[in-house]
Amino acid sequence: MALPENPKLMSIRTFLKRKAAFEPGHRLVFTNGCFDILHPGHVDLLRRARALGDSLILGLNSDESVRMLGKGDDRPLNPQEDRAFVLAGLDCVDYIVIFHESTPLELVKACRPQVLVKGGDWSKDRIVGADVVRKAGGDVHSLPLLKGYSTTGFLEKVRG
Repeated sequence: MALPENPKLMSIRTFLKRKAAFEPGHRLVFTNGCFDILHPGHVDLLRRARALGDSLILGLNSDESVRMLGKGDDRPLNPQEDRAFVLAGLDCVDYIVIFHESTPLELVKACRPQVLVKGGDWSKDRIVGADVVRKAGGDVHSLPLLKGYSTTGFLEKVRG
């Protein structure tokens, strides 16, 4: 059985058409990641990211992009369509765009968010696209992570 339609998942072209209709002053927040196994740490980060603006666009690493990151031969555990479907179930996520590169730099350049967010495991100087957002007058945040939650840690625990 196929997954139901996911209205939050769209191409960058479709997102940019939607963005063109935003009211003046609309603060777009961007974050990205693999979100292979959704856990409380992810949900907490996404909620806090969304609270920094008027809408949240999530750049989701494609399956091939996850493999490029070297997270392990068996990753991602869940295919990109499944990961996008689960993420779309969160009220704090407004838009999802899958990217195929190893970093979301081109997606950040295309989206031109006013706010760029990553988890606290990324220092502000290492956040991809931070220079692009700052140059346009936007804000960059490295938000503290919810202690004790990580996909890698979860998988290590399950694998024993």
